[in-house]
Amino acid sequence: MGAGSVADFGHAPAIRAVDGLELAAVYDPTPGKAATFAKNHSSPLGTDDLAAFFAAGFDAVTIASPAGAHLQNVVDCARHRLPVLCEKPIAMDDAEAVKLVTHMASADLPLMIGFVYRFSPVASQIRDWIVEGKIGEVRSLRLIYDWGLHGRYAPNAAGIWGENPVWQGRMQEGGPMVDCGVHFIDLARWWLDSEVVRQSVAAAWVADYEAPDHVYAHLDHANGVHTMVEMSFSYGHTVREPAPQFSYDIIGTGGTIRYDRSTWRLELRDGDGVVVGPSASEKGFHEMYRAWGNALRTSDFSEIPTGEDGLRATHIARSLTNEAIARR
Repeated sequence: MGAGSVADFGHAPAIRAVDGLELAAVYDPTPGKAATFAKNHSSPLGTDDLAAFFAAGFDAVTIASPAGAHLQNVVDCARHRLPVLCEKPIAMDDAEAVKLVTHMASADLPLMIGFVYRFSPVASQIRDWIVEGKIGEVRSLRLIYDWGLHGRYAPNAAGIWGENPVWQGRMQEGGPMVDCGVHFIDLARWWLDSEVVRQSVAAAWVADYEAPDHVYAHLDHANGVHTMVEMSFSYGHTVREPAPQFSYDIIGTGGTIRYDRSTWRLELRDGDGVVVGPSASEKGFHEMYRAWGNALRTSDFSEIPTGEDGLRATHIARSLTNEAIARR
């Protein structure tokens, strides 16, 4: 449900590539959009007719629509007794997010949140190293994603330049901490197996939206570890040759772990030297769908990010953003 960019570059190719999965049908309310998407991804049905979509006969639904549509999409899926993989951010506010999660729980249906960063070989290796104590006791995480969201301005079909609809839409949904920061918040909770108990925020407005477009979050976990998250949509958002920054730093009593996406290099440094980990993207769409397919087949959902995970990460991201807005 939803035939936008993330479905196009991430979800649909992964579904088609993973053994045992098929892209059975595509729905989007924009006339013609789903039909074109289905043709491009070899799906037998693309429709803007909701009844026709649910009549297609399939086993689970991926919701990749804008956040404001997620709750109604989930309600429709639950009515048809279908498990759901829902994109982040799961809803526009806490009240919607709670309704979404509780609706699936009360229907006793599986709900997975699309925290695709968890499934990258890079993130899995980092978690293994942390659990194995390879850098001693973790004390601090520094997670940075500064980029321009494909540019704030772009030409339309007539060649007239204006604000990029993607940039505009993501800012209206809550800005970088809500859109991308939820991934880092989820990773910190997952890597550390510890909840956030205190938080603070600082932010800057380069563009004049309600939400800030450059955000710094500081999170204290119950186990004493501190996480810093820096997120931006305005880092190089008007430059000809942007140079985004994406990195993970995990600092421990016995060493450090660092991932730099510009080189896809993951390394662990300790008293014995340097260990180089698997080279991979920060995203793991194929791995996520392999895990989702296995969970659906076995009814073992212990290894997937749940609705509760989505609820917690989204609440933290939105509350940080709202605090920044209130103090602007």
